[in-house]
Amino acid sequence: MVIKCKAAVAWEVGKPLSIEEVEVAPPKAHEVRVKIVATGICRTDDHVLKGSFPNIDYPVIPGHEGAGIVESIGEGVTCVKPGEKVIPLCLPQCGECSSCLNPDTNCCLKTHLYESQNLMPDKTSRFTCKGKAIHHFLWISTFSEYTVMPDSAIARIDDDAPLDKVCLFGCGFSTGYGAAINTAKVKPGSTCAIFGLGGVGLSVVIGCKSAGASRIIGIDINKDKFTKARELGATECINPQDFKKPIQEVLVEMTGHGVDYSFEVIGHTDTMVAALASCHMNSGTCVMVGAPPSGSQLSFDPMLLFTGRTWKGSIIGGWKTKDSIPKLVSGYMEKKFNPDVLITHTLPFDKINEGFELLQSGKSIRTVLLF
Repeated sequence: MVIKCKAAVAWEVGKPLSIEEVEVAPPKAHEVRVKIVATGICRTDDHVLKGSFPNIDYPVIPGHEGAGIVESIGEGVTCVKPGEKVIPLCLPQCGECSSCLNPDTNCCLKTHLYESQNLMPDKTSRFTCKGKAIHHFLWISTFSEYTVMPDSAIARIDDDAPLDKVCLFGCGFSTGYGAAINTAKVKPGSTCAIFGLGGVGLSVVIGCKSAGASRIIGIDINKDKFTKARELGATECINPQDFKKPIQEVLVEMTGHGVDYSFEVIGHTDTMVAALASCHMNSGTCVMVGAPPSGSQLSFDPMLLFTGRTWKGSIIGGWKTKDSIPKLVSGYMEKKFNPDVLITHTLPFDKINEGFELLQSGKSIRTVLLF
């Protein structure tokens, strides 16, 4: 049966989200309908509102960092059952494509970067509002109280997991923590620099500390984030605006040779190049974590790579999501790490636009919305 519920709809670029009553159709074969309990607000969702996320069709229901409970399943679904706690996966794991079958990759070829996820795989929508079909976002659209996704884009988690906390494992925490652990493979005793100390950047800090880095330098133009960064493991925090010279030169002087690992967690092309230049000219590794705006181009001196630096990208922390997200949640339940401190605000879902204002003003790290 069709379920009527509230959702936040982006009717067009540049306008605030509108809380609407939407109709959510039942799941078809190999689809799952989920009641979302909690969802985080990520910078990527802000990119959707501003029109800088690639290949999005409007109107759309954004949201991709949620946790909930299975309401119903379509024919052929075996991975979850009604009543089970789940995390929707913004990066699916189909288990069949060349990326899924390769143990060294995690970017499933069903991802939005290869194949549009604005509609379900059968090219229809499960959302309707005011008689109009509404597009999905990354197949999961967690800014709706009920949402439908393919069974390749959902993972069952521990029955005891607190959904208002583990929703961060759907994107932010997993992305940053994995960038340090999986993509960079940070070594004990190393020096790391993290450009951008939002929710994902601070998760990189947690990952670097967990890996045994001896020096972790946080970089942000918002000094209000430094206390939290130090609490999570940063040994130093610096503001580029406090220096007359480029930040990469500052970092090379601070370390004598450049850092072993640098992470760009902002999504700006100029800081991507600065992060690359800040790491050791021969053995340094730079990891691109922040999503660049659609259509942006990089310009840099190729000598930065010629001398031996490594430049890597990381999507959702390099995790094969369906396999790994449940294990990360189990690790959280065993108190191996504590991303709870990233949550600075918890709001009722109806105040979603207030949550975006907190993000845009730099007053929040992660805001969690509760239905």
